[in-house]
Amino acid sequence: MTEDTNKRRAATAALSYIKDGIALGVGTGSTVDILIELLQPLAAKLGQVVSSSERSTRRLADVGIRTVDLGSVGDLDLYIDGADEATKHRHLLKGGGGALTREKIVAAASRRFVCIVDETKLVPTLGRFPLPVEVIPMAQAYVARQMVKAGGQPIWREGFVTDNGNVILDVRGLTILNPVEFEGELNQITGVVTSGLFARRGADVLLLGTADGVQTLKR
Repeated sequence: MTEDTNKRRAATAALSYIKDGIALGVGTGSTVDILIELLQPLAAKLGQVVSSSERSTRRLADVGIRTVDLGSVGDLDLYIDGADEATKHRHLLKGGGGALTREKIVAAASRRFVCIVDETKLVPTLGRFPLPVEVIPMAQAYVARQMVKAGGQPIWREGFVTDNGNVILDVRGLTILNPVEFEGELNQITGVVTSGLFARRGADVLLLGTADGVQTLKR
């Protein structure tokens, strides 16, 4: 089976968590693009929908789903998003598409977070995929030096500006043995908006698309 087939399996499995009138958060990325396509027949049963990026907002509009600002909703019932890496403990590394800050905000405001990935994203330890860190532009050089001190190799994502007007450092060479603790340390660096570590608020449910079907990892 191809990677795209397994992504579709995971996205399809997430539909079972969507109930009538639900307040739904929608993430960003290639697997979420498949989810958005699958949501089109369910548009009438959705309540309020919040998107984590301009990209997903446009894609949702293309299938006839209108989005609203998070501030007008309050807590969401469900957030569905993908990940660049995931562990069996449902700790995630996200932000390859650059939407990490808004994704983290929507995840924090959601009662349940369902993460949809294909089996290639499951890793024993986070860090093989470069860790995105969103940074206030003025602090780029300072934060980069702190990343070097932490044992990483920061690379500016050249030509990319987040939906929030910030820059991203992709930090290579990390082996993140304690993602909850490391996420807290990154949050304390002046100039860091957020990192792509979703460990303090990891997924409640991880749907893993495999050649043999969908594996569910949950609390």
